[in-house]
Parts: sequence; structure tokens; C-alpha cells
Amino acid sequence: MSQTNEPTTTPDQPVRLTTDFADAMPEMAIEWSAQESPTPEIVMLNDDLARELGLDPEWLRSPAGVEFLTGRAGADANSDDATNPARGATHSSASAPYRPVAQAYSGHQFGQFVPILGDGRALLLGEIADGDGNLRDIHLKGSGPTPFARRGDGLAALGPMLREYLVAEAMHALDIPTTRALAVIATGGRVQRERALLGAILVRVAASHLRVASFQFARAHGGDDVVKRLVDHAAARHYPDVLALPQAERPLALFDAVADAQASLVAAWLGAGFVHGVMNTDNITISGETIDYGPCAFLDAHDPGAVFSSIDRQGIYAYGHQPRVAEWDLARFTETLAPLYDADADRALTLAREHLAGFRELVDGRILETWKAKLGLGGGAAVADVAAVHAVVEEWLAMLGDDNPDHTLVHRALTLVAAGGRADGAGDGQTNGADDGRDSVDPEVAEAAFLAHFTDGDRAKEWLETWWELGPDADRMRRANPIYIPRNHLVEEALAAAGAGDANEPRNMDPFHALLARITEPFTPSGNPADERFERPAPAEFGDYTTYCGT
Repeated sequence: MSQTNEPTTTPDQPVRLTTDFADAMPEMAIEWSAQESPTPEIVMLNDDLARELGLDPEWLRSPAGVEFLTGRAGADANSDDATNPARGATHSSASAPYRPVAQAYSGHQFGQFVPILGDGRALLLGEIADGDGNLRDIHLKGSGPTPFARRGDGLAALGPMLREYLVAEAMHALDIPTTRALAVIATGGRVQRERALLGAILVRVAASHLRVASFQFARAHGGDDVVKRLVDHAAARHYPDVLALPQAERPLALFDAVADAQASLVAAWLGAGFVHGVMNTDNITISGETIDYGPCAFLDAHDPGAVFSSIDRQGIYAYGHQPRVAEWDLARFTETLAPLYDADADRALTLAREHLAGFRELVDGRILETWKAKLGLGGGAAVADVAAVHAVVEEWLAMLGDDNPDHTLVHRALTLVAAGGRADGAGDGQTNGADDGRDSVDPEVAEAAFLAHFTDGDRAKEWLETWWELGPDADRMRRANPIYIPRNHLVEEALAAAGAGDANEPRNMDPFHALLARITEPFTPSGNPADERFERPAPAEFGDYTTYCGT
């Protein structure tokens, strides 16, 4: 986690963002300006994140701060030209705090290559150093059409932007690499979708917005020289060890670094029961952060085939498919880099295949470690126990797939079993990290509650006996198994109350704040009986859940 910067912004001395990406890759950046918002109003501001970036939350709430957050600070007067939208507004004055650009990228969407995608409704304002000295992008979503908008209006509705704020903060609290939301701003305008919705801008913070699709654009439209510069830029931003290598070795080393980051990310998704929903190559980051929460969802029932996105009709991006989709996306990544692996084309192809093949073993290993942590196993297991641990994990996954218990509740129930100790009193009566007051539970009650999640109680009890023999660590399980997640029905409830469903509805942010409070402390019981509703799965009347990308 980044250290907190001392705020440096005041109304008289606003922050200045760097132009790291625009300077390094000018052929992939079009200078542009955000569309002016009629009556911008901050709906959510992430004070903690602002301080990490050295931004004063009070200043951000001021008129000057809101102008900064909506991308209009320093925009040249009268530079918007409705008769020539290809021009856009500029920020050329010396007082401008940033020089916004729309980033170019290509990409595969549901397996189909699109030569030019790019930021159709987004802008990179620039970069800022956090408390650790790392550059972080400040980026707008829903700021108006750019040259990449195609036929879109370039706008965003309040609901999807609040959803991204909520889920990104939950992922951050779960220690899953993610972009984050600095602010959600209601523009005062209307967005026409199936009905009139409130317009909004998301101010997103990311390690960078470099994607596999960025490299696809560089390869398709620039060739070796542009790809080489993009490799160096990506290494400088994210992987200094790669940048320290001789230039000829950097492309393959970058692939390995990104593959490693993506393996860890996908494993973390599976552990949390997260379904991204749209793993196109433009949503696979070079940094290894989760990006784009449009059609995402979290599992209630554990179902490897779970699909929520309305546009994923073939189930391509189902929960259990995510590791193999990541492998496919990385194959597209290595295609862009392979010509730089070796001057000999055959040797370059061999290297590409060998290193891509290594990803499957890598991601499967990370997934295994994730499940071991959720089961409290493996932290101190002897080498002789490795096969037994693997067998217990495999049977656990089979049980989950057969009975489809609630993903979060069943792991929480097992954590309480570990915390309470063995109900039969077998063994020496000790468990690693057993009940220390955080989880006061009777062993027999805990075991009965756990077994109730499965239709075949004998099978589950037999598995439990084998699991006990491996010495599960309750403390490890507490750190791996959240109590609170952004359950889909609670997210929808919060968004509806916030007036996200209709431009004419009143706005009540209380349910949003209540949910946010729980999911940003996901491993800590609130102690309030009223908060038990945040633990429960959706009621039957909620029905099947479908998500939409929000564009």
C-alpha cells in the first residue's frame, strides 16, 4: 500500500501532472479535452486515495478542484469547436495543470481483432507520483467523445461509475491488484440509454493504462521501433529489473513479468469468487491490475460456469474459464513481442511458444496456492504432505462444483470450524490460530453449520476428517476468506437508492455508504447484528443476475 503524501494542492498552487506516456509514445496519444459538464457535483470522493497522491481532499471539493477533476482546468477559452470536433479543446497555456490525451490501442474483443479501439469516452489527464514515488495515472471515464468514440456519445451514466467505485474499493480491500476510483462526479447532464440517466464522470487512478491492446496497436501501426519504445516505457513504469537488462533481452523478460502478474491476478479473482466478465485484450493490463468493472459480478453460488455479462452469450469469460482466457490474451501479447525475441524468426517463435507454455503451469500453481490459503493448508506442511494437500484441494473443488454452495459463506463456515477446533475432540485439542475471541463459536455448532452447505453430508464429513489431519491454520484462513463482498443484490440496491436508475429519482447515498463501509473491512466482523444482511446471499426473488457494460 502506498504511503500517504503530504497534501501539496491549494487553490493558489494546484498540482501539475506529468506527461510521461504522451511524451514517450506520442504516436499513441491524441491531445484532447474533456467535454464541459453543465453543473458538476462530487458524488463520491476517495479522501484516503487523494492523500496517497498528495492531493488535498478539501481543495478537490472546491470549485477549482472540481474543475481539475472534470478535466477542464486550464482548457483554452473558446477552443472547443463544434464545427470541427476533430480539433477538440487544448490545454496549451502555461497555467494548465495537465495536458490530457486519448490513448490509442487495438484489441481483440470476444476473439475478434479490432485494429483501432482507443479511449472513446476517456482521457488520460496525466501522471502523479504517490507516496512511494511511483507514477500513477489520473484518468477520466465518461468525459465526452474523442476521435476514438466511433458512433458513441462518449458519456457515462452515474450507475456504472458508482459501481466501479464500489467494486474497485472492495478489490483493494481484498488485496487484489486493481485500479481505483478517486472520485465520481455527477455532470448535471443527461445520458440517453434505454431511458434518461444521470451523467457522471469517473476519476480513475491506475499504475498505468498500458494494456496488451496497447502493444497490439504498436505492432499493427508502428512496427518494431514503436514496440521497442513501448517495451522500454512499460518496463520503466512497472518492471525496473526488466529495464536494467540489455535491450535485446527486455521484450521476452517483459512478457515473463506480465505473465507472472496476470497469473497472480487471476488466481486472486478465483479465490474471491470474482467474474470479470469482459477479458478482452484491452482489459488485460501490463501492470497486473484489474481494470474495467462494467459487467463484473461476484459469485453467490459457486459455479465454475457462472456468467453474468449480457454480451457473453457463449460463456467465453465464465468464472472457471478465466485462467485459460488469460493464457489466450497473453498469446496475443507475445505475438506483438516475438519479432524482438530473436533475429532468427524460427528461434523467436520457439521462445514465444516455450514461455507462453510456461504460463499454464505458473497460473495453475498460483491458483493452487490460493485454494491452499483459503483452506488454511500448506503454510508449514512437510514435503511428504504435498500430495495429500493437493488431493484435499481437488476434492474440495469437486464438492464445490457438485453442490454449488455459496462461495463466500462456505469458506467462512470452514474458517469458523478451524477457529473452533475439532468437534469430536480428536487430536491434541489444538489448532493453529484457534478461537482467540474474534470468532467465538462452539465446535459442534460450527461443524453442523458447515455440513449444512452440502447435500452429501457423509462426503463432506469425510473430507473434513482428512482436512483436519493436515493441520489447518485458522489465522491463515481468516486472512484469505472475507466475510463481506459486494454481493450483486446489495450493489444494485445501493445504486438504485443513489438514483442511478433514472434521472428523475431522488438520490439517497446512505445504502451506498453502508455497503462501502462493510466491503472495505472485508475480513472483520462488524459486531452489529444489523450488518448480518451484508453477509447473506441474494433472496430468491432477486432472480438470475445479468450485468451490462454501461456504454
